[in-house]
Amino acid sequence: MHDDGRYDDPHVTGSGDPVSRETDYPSWSPGAAGPSSRSTDSEPPAVHGQLPDPSPHPGSTSGRRAAEGPSHPANAPEVRPASWRRNTAAAVRFESAVPHQPTASAVRDAAPMIVDEPVASTESLAAVAADPTYVSRETSPRDEDDPPLAMEAMRAVQILNPSGEVTMPRPDRTRVMCVANQKGGVGKTTTTVNLAVALALHGNRVLVVDLDPQGNASTGLNVPHHTGVPDVYDCLINSMPLVEVAQAVEGIPNLWCVPATIDLAGAEIELVSVVARESRLDRAIAAYPGEFDYVFIDCPPSLGLLTVNALVAAQEVLIPIQCEYYALEGLNQLINNINLVRQHLNPKLDVSTILLTMYDRRTRLADAVEQDVRNHFGDKVLQAVIPRNVRVSEAPSYGQSVMTYDPGSRGATSYFEAAQEIAERGAKEPVGRNA
Repeated sequence: MHDDGRYDDPHVTGSGDPVSRETDYPSWSPGAAGPSSRSTDSEPPAVHGQLPDPSPHPGSTSGRRAAEGPSHPANAPEVRPASWRRNTAAAVRFESAVPHQPTASAVRDAAPMIVDEPVASTESLAAVAADPTYVSRETSPRDEDDPPLAMEAMRAVQILNPSGEVTMPRPDRTRVMCVANQKGGVGKTTTTVNLAVALALHGNRVLVVDLDPQGNASTGLNVPHHTGVPDVYDCLINSMPLVEVAQAVEGIPNLWCVPATIDLAGAEIELVSVVARESRLDRAIAAYPGEFDYVFIDCPPSLGLLTVNALVAAQEVLIPIQCEYYALEGLNQLINNINLVRQHLNPKLDVSTILLTMYDRRTRLADAVEQDVRNHFGDKVLQAVIPRNVRVSEAPSYGQSVMTYDPGSRGATSYFEAAQEIAERGAKEPVGRNA
């Protein structure tokens, strides 16, 4: 093979005819004959879908032969010089390229693909037609003209509130909220920690009571909860005052935490024989000398005596619901237990807030769960939805909440919006500045 613009090796083309690299005509294919099968008199190629004209062209060689008459018998093979093949190859090699008319498929394939314009889904179009004010969750809330880093920095400053001037509305009374769901892994502890930090960073006095023997809320707030540290177990069993157990959270003003140690795992059994076992936590919170705007109680993933103590002590129930089917399956049982506590132990108890967590916008299941929850609970469901965000999961490993670990992330922004919505629902005054 010679690299001179053609292939002379018959093993490459499957025949003895050379094939030029410029070979480009509609009827040619890798398995077809070489250029020798193409007429050397520049006959126009056959158009796809049309039969070639059988009549000879006046200017072609066959036309001249027909006019002049046969010079040899019709069945005799045509005798050509030995140099014909070489000259034909040279002619094919050096003949000028004739532009072909592009086909419709070639024009379609060569058209540039537009990827900047988003394609609206059928569900979004239907929602817009039903409600002109509908805004899809796929729509980016930020202005596309602003740089992403600038927008993230603005969100971080808004969430951290370094000046301390901007405050969230403060309630006229202490709101004791129990974060409960007997299903594990739905975001109870994460919700408790991040809502408490968001409210504390904006002027509210917040107390977090870790009632889960795993002590994850204490870990998220970087509060010591090893064996020997006074914890909520001492308040429930030994009647220790809550003020002696609460610890100030480092780096977060106006935030305190009552830790939980592994000793709390035995409180379920020990509370069985204690008088007024269901209201031990309620009495401890009522005896606290200070005043709080919010008291968040992080419950264990069960419906035992610890959760019953939290429901009796609380005035409101916040239920985090994971956007999956299993989270909905046990919700009915939780609502039945809350109704029993309301009837027999705490008439003031009310399910005031539903928060959707671990929302994955890539799946239709998340949208289906959201619609079912909103249709059933109505206005109790917060408009803010917590998406799946790796920063939310990374923050506890550093002893922080996502609000301080990465305040510009989507997870921090979503929890900030949820905290602001909770504060506005129970406020008596609009957002203002600290006195």
